[in-house]
Amino acid sequence: MGVRYIGSKARVADSIVDLAGTHTSGRFIDAFSGTGSVAAAAAARGWNVTINDSLPSSVAMSVGAVVGVNDVPFASVGGYRSAITLLNDVPGMCGFIHAQYSPASGGTGAVERRYFTESNAARLDAMRAQIQVWSAGNQITWAEEQLLLADLMQSANSVANISGTYGCFLKRWTPGALKEVEVTARQLPSRATNFEAVVGDVFDLDTTEEDTVYYDPPYTKRQYSAYYHLLETLHAGDAPEVGGVTGLRPWQAKASEFCYKTRALDALTRLIMGTKARKILLSYSTEGHVAKDQLVSALTEAGQVTVHEIKTIGRYRPNAQASASGDTVDEYVIEINPVSLNDSGYSAHRSVVYV
Repeated sequence: MGVRYIGSKARVADSIVDLAGTHTSGRFIDAFSGTGSVAAAAAARGWNVTINDSLPSSVAMSVGAVVGVNDVPFASVGGYRSAITLLNDVPGMCGFIHAQYSPASGGTGAVERRYFTESNAARLDAMRAQIQVWSAGNQITWAEEQLLLADLMQSANSVANISGTYGCFLKRWTPGALKEVEVTARQLPSRATNFEAVVGDVFDLDTTEEDTVYYDPPYTKRQYSAYYHLLETLHAGDAPEVGGVTGLRPWQAKASEFCYKTRALDALTRLIMGTKARKILLSYSTEGHVAKDQLVSALTEAGQVTVHEIKTIGRYRPNAQASASGDTVDEYVIEINPVSLNDSGYSAHRSVVYV
């Protein structure tokens, strides 16, 4: 069970980590971590990992993906599975999710929103409140809190009345949305993971010349902070001013310049040129704002460039317009080996290899 996420690399995570090679003394940095599938694949191979995203909800999902059983003992609440049982036993309460994102919203405003049934929305409110009680009382650690929030978001996604993202809700209830929400414990790997988690702007992320850095930036105009606004609210446990048919929370402060066609190439080039790393891996696809040849040409300024074709995958199709654009997209990874890290006397300037 997981959150359906635009641009998810779950199906190609192992292929991407293959390109990183054997883990080194540096860290594997997943700088646009999303749901954490690539970071989890790197951690499984022994890498020390850093996860970063501008959205706290994404960082929580990534923490849930990389932690091992020894990172989250839940000593104060009887263990991880006990915490999940206690959450599922909490009776529903009429909180913010219930008031704004279930049919109850029709009684408090002009729009009846159908993201969740009233029963499921009340239970999500109650479970979120219980996690906050544990956190405020120091009964769970930060990593344990993020794992439970990741589990809660997955459970919400499984009963959400949506086509894939929270950009809109459906008029008619789907069979899945009518099921009772239940948080499910995931199978944690039997290890501790050396990981760091950062919520921040990717341009502010610290890297070193020993690190392997993986970038999976947005490719299109879809702003993740808007499309996943409800997960952000569920993670925050707050009650922001929301409006419109979809009940969007304020999101513009998290707008990504990678989502604007006129800014994307400059943003990508500045990001790569400002990165210290032994190796940089950049995911992109044929539906991106920037043409592959144009992007590759710009990145040769940073070092030796190798273009790896990864996989043809199904296109994300949330609506009829997207479906009309075709069924598939081609995923590729651009590998950049910075000039400063090559053998003495060897210039990688404008060297490009396609494999």
